Amino acid sequence: MTTDAPRRILEYGLASGNTGLVQLLGLCPLLAVSNTAVNALGLGLATVLALTLTNAAVASLRRFTRRDVRIPAFVMIIAAVVTSIELAMRAFLPELHAVLGLFIPLIVTNCALMGRAEAYASRNSPALAALDGFAIGLGFLWVLLVLGSVRELLGKGSLFAGAGDLLGLPGLEFAIRGYPGFLLAVLPIGAFLALAGLIALRQAWQQR
Repeated sequence: MTTDAPRRILEYGLASGNTGLVQLLGLCPLLAVSNTAVNALGLGLATVLALTLTNAAVASLRRFTRRDVRIPAFVMIIAAVVTSIELAMRAFLPELHAVLGLFIPLIVTNCALMGRAEAYASRNSPALAALDGFAIGLGFLWVLLVLGSVRELLGKGSLFAGAGDLLGLPGLEFAIRGYPGFLLAVLPIGAFLALAGLIALRQAWQQR
């Protein structure tokens, strides 16, 4: 392992290869669940954990998996990890699980998990694969959290509303008194507009 490998992995996951802004993968949960910051944080953390664990598992088992069955094997590993995360969330965070609903098991269909398992985890050590999964997941999380925060703040005049009930973190809640709300921001079209704005900002920054 070269000394700059972890730095390159983190930079790729957070910036140059960001799942949401550059590769445009996993847009279904990215757009659907980013109506509030709490929902975005919950799904983002679940995705980080799923990517880290699946990458580490795929890298650990890559020498024992025949090439002709590697894709079905990757799918089984991803499904097992995501199911475990869903059951844990249902047991310990039932309110958040009820809000996120179908989008937790749909993490299995997130192209980022299969893409990183095939492109990186199956070719590298478990330690590097786990770091790569963590970096990719963290990149997805920050985009999801920015979208959720912007949409909630513009649409409802609040931030992390419901954090006390859903996450047990009441200190995160914030609200602007008397704010009339901007309905467009929390509608599905608001998600597309907010993501387009983030992509445009990234492109402008790159050109500079």
